[in-house]
Amino acid sequence: MEDRQLCPWCATEIVWDEELGPESHCPHCENELGGYRSLEMDLDNQAEDDDINNGDGSDEAWLENEEGYTRTSRSMLAAGSVMQRIIDEQDEAPECPSCREYMLEAGTQTMGGAHFQPFVPEATGQPLLPNPFHVKWYICPACHQATSQLALEERLHMLKKLAD
Repeated sequence: MEDRQLCPWCATEIVWDEELGPESHCPHCENELGGYRSLEMDLDNQAEDDDINNGDGSDEAWLENEEGYTRTSRSMLAAGSVMQRIIDEQDEAPECPSCREYMLEAGTQTMGGAHFQPFVPEATGQPLLPNPFHVKWYICPACHQATSQLALEERLHMLKKLAD
């Protein structure tokens, strides 16, 4: 008998042999499986009810997608809607380097001051970044990866210094 699971990162069905056991990484996207980040579903038994809601007052619901029905919750659907509105408001929406989901802007951090010694390349004779400078932080809503990038003003400042 074969067991199946769905990769939470790329939504690809992973079929594994019972003798070999479950995969620790997705063979398609190579992201880690297992633990709190995995979604285990019984793909052989689709929704026993054809209703979107199971009718018992719980938060559980069925979401239809290309591969059939997926069990989810109304709170997860609502969170997805709010996340999409936040992404739509952002100036930029970088993709997560880990799972390729769009990232949510978390805030801006000021860096520099007395604790930052800028490098002065001989080619320009001046630092590439002002002191202090700002970076924007982004958080992935799927895998919680945090990443940062220079704020727009600092990117423009650096390009100007490189062009001079």
